[in-house]
Amino acid sequence: MSSKITRKNIKKYNKAAINNPQVRLARNAAVRGDVMDLAMDWDAFRKIDHTFSEMVSGQMKVTNQKSSGRCWGFAGLNLFRIYLGRKYNLKQFEFSQNYFMFCDKLEKSNYFLESIIKTVDEPFDGRLIMHLLMDPIQDGGQWQMFVNLIEKYGVLPQSEMPESFQSSQSMRMNRMITRKLRGFAKDLRDAGEKDTSVKDLRQMKGEMLGTVYQMLSISLGSPPDSFDWQIRDKEKKFHRFEKLTPKTFFNDHVSLDLNDYVCLINCPMSDKTYNEVYTVDYLGNVVEGKIIRYLNLPSNRLKEAAIDSIKNDDPVWFGCDVGKHFHRNLGVMDMDIFDFELFYSTDFPMTKADRLEYGESQMTHAMLFTGVDLDNKGKANKFRVENSWGNKRSDKGFDIMTSAWFDEYNYEVVIHKKYISSEEKSMYSKDPVRLSPWDPMGALAK
Repeated sequence: MSSKITRKNIKKYNKAAINNPQVRLARNAAVRGDVMDLAMDWDAFRKIDHTFSEMVSGQMKVTNQKSSGRCWGFAGLNLFRIYLGRKYNLKQFEFSQNYFMFCDKLEKSNYFLESIIKTVDEPFDGRLIMHLLMDPIQDGGQWQMFVNLIEKYGVLPQSEMPESFQSSQSMRMNRMITRKLRGFAKDLRDAGEKDTSVKDLRQMKGEMLGTVYQMLSISLGSPPDSFDWQIRDKEKKFHRFEKLTPKTFFNDHVSLDLNDYVCLINCPMSDKTYNEVYTVDYLGNVVEGKIIRYLNLPSNRLKEAAIDSIKNDDPVWFGCDVGKHFHRNLGVMDMDIFDFELFYSTDFPMTKADRLEYGESQMTHAMLFTGVDLDNKGKANKFRVENSWGNKRSDKGFDIMTSAWFDEYNYEVVIHKKYISSEEKSMYSKDPVRLSPWDPMGALAK
């Protein structure tokens, strides 16, 4: 075949397509319907079952991140509220996702400007600078970034800083602050070319952050310094706590030691090995906060740790590629739910490693495991997933992930260290191998 598509090629392809009755049938259906419904496998569809042998206690109505990318923060706060709800016997509660967002955007702005100062001598059209400029305050994030914010800023009840239009539909706010930050980056780099000292560059940065804070206040509202919290529990008993701060609210009422949690990943790429710890350069939000730290293990170890956690009544934060083999309305992540090979008369043979290395898959969404269905041998059939897309879909917003889907598209779990071995704990504390800023393992924060 020549380097170009010829008319002869077109005639050949067209003849093969129109002479194939299976292709014609799929074509006639696809031009009038959604492929995600047309390619659904009946046998997998009829087996959808939202019952589980093991369920975490204290679960509440699902939350809704709406048109924002705050899944990682929603999942973290949803994990917290399970423990808070048990402590005070609450039927329903939400932390302020808006407050979390405000703190994150401010810290990401500082992290970005510090990165610009650090790279002031890099060429503006080099890959690193272009990467930093691409999305300086995106909505995404990773577990350690969440921990950094909680340890520095604490948490608020949603009633103290409720959602705003901009927090629920963040695109415009992000665009406007990004426009300002890119202009600030130019100013810092221009000053750096004139041999301005780092001390003076940071003085400039301090004034820039004042502008960012102003824009965040306009978009999200101003966070309170202190507040009173009052609740009525399931038994109608009234509780009031006065003169709280966000940090004392977390420390005294949520009371989780976040240093006890570890991040396990399954990344079978050819440039990575199992039983190794990784971090990602220029990925973070709080300057001088905890770095991203992943222990790379086989998928079955992530699954075993998650099962042990759920069986012990501890929910599990995780990161996955939610867009693959997932029916959004039914809330089912299942490798068998769609028969794309039959529908398109071709196969899709890429492995998990292939998909990561060739841009076909990456972490896109964080949620919670709150249940698991085990067979008679203790192996997982499926997991119960608490999503943050509202309750108008799936089983009132709770989804299903099959065990096979876990192996193919789940990449990360956050586990209390009591559910991993002493050898894995030792590995986790090693100095990490540094990955490029654009490595797929940093995708959830983008």
